[in-house]
Amino acid sequence: MTVKLVLVDDQEMVRRGMRVIFENQQGMEVVGEAADGVEAVEITRRLQPDVVLADIRMPRMDGLEVVRRLAGPQAPEPRPKVIVVTTFDLDEYVYPALRNGASGFLLKRSGPALLVEAVRAAMAGDSLISPSITVRLLRHVTGNRAPGDPAPRAEALTEREGEIAALVAEGGTNADIAAELFISPGTVKTHVAAIQRKFGVRNRVGIAVRAFERGYTFSRRPK
Repeated sequence: MTVKLVLVDDQEMVRRGMRVIFENQQGMEVVGEAADGVEAVEITRRLQPDVVLADIRMPRMDGLEVVRRLAGPQAPEPRPKVIVVTTFDLDEYVYPALRNGASGFLLKRSGPALLVEAVRAAMAGDSLISPSITVRLLRHVTGNRAPGDPAPRAEALTEREGEIAALVAEGGTNADIAAELFISPGTVKTHVAAIQRKFGVRNRVGIAVRAFERGYTFSRRPK
């Protein structure tokens, strides 16, 4: 199956760069581009891509409104996965984007590998967030729990699963975790699925929250 993509950014050079990245990936095809939010919504509804990658600050309609109109609870079907790709990691952007249905939030400096993995994660029903945002997001989420309110109970993880949960909480991709633990990405994927089941969560963000609540950490060996 080929994943159809629409790229949304008011800078042509940024769109061109992302197009080069995705055109070099097997099974991914850029079917459209938009330079502002209004155009993004129109093109997406016409072309019905699988994934939309959108900037935040754009003319006529910003990326948060694009997320709401395309992926929010009131958005018409079919709803694409929308990944925010921006220069700005301000809380006023991150939380509304995720609440409104974004399937990922990446910084433009994240690099090609994370962009590609974010698309794959979105297609698998998962969410991927830039590592530099993850800890702040977790503190925001866990900080909203009422004082004395215990974390939801969950089945205990194995030692390996605990390591992987901690690395997910740090924002690690499957490839990052595989390299860190000297295992295959496929093995990481299997463990991640098991962790989701044990924690009772649906995606990596949920794993990160539970790992943060339970104090899972990963001790790196000295190099």
